[in-house]
Amino acid sequence: MTTLQDVVNIGSQDRFLAVVSTLRADGTIQSSVVNAGVLVHPVGGSEIVGFVTYGKMKLTNLRLRPQLSMTFRAGWKWAAVEGRAELIGPDDISPEIDAEGVRLLLRSVFAAAGGVHDDWDAYDRTMVEQRRTAVLVSPARIYSN
Repeated sequence: MTTLQDVVNIGSQDRFLAVVSTLRADGTIQSSVVNAGVLVHPVGGSEIVGFVTYGKMKLTNLRLRPQLSMTFRAGWKWAAVEGRAELIGPDDISPEIDAEGVRLLLRSVFAAAGGVHDDWDAYDRTMVEQRRTAVLVSPARIYSN
């Protein structure tokens, strides 16, 4: 049985890069590469997988069709996580998380994906300017080779 610890073990070998696949309105798949990591949900406290994104395509797909698949790989080893995306950001308000909570959540996702920063104030400003959104995935399935 594959676990989120397996996801961390594989992800940590290649900078926590993951291929994220979403569903377009026409039924085709849209994929892109993100940095993602395992962290604790800011409200529920369960382990989730998260990444930060901005822009139109991925967020539009996830707002309308929140199911996604994420695959982490290192060499020929891989682990996939499937689930439903929960979006939290300036355009995706959560009633349980205020602006300060969003700021801290974006930092937590970044750190879970292996990120380090020497100027957190600059990081925070960039997240606000680019209207970055946290994508949180509670795993429905986790599997690997």
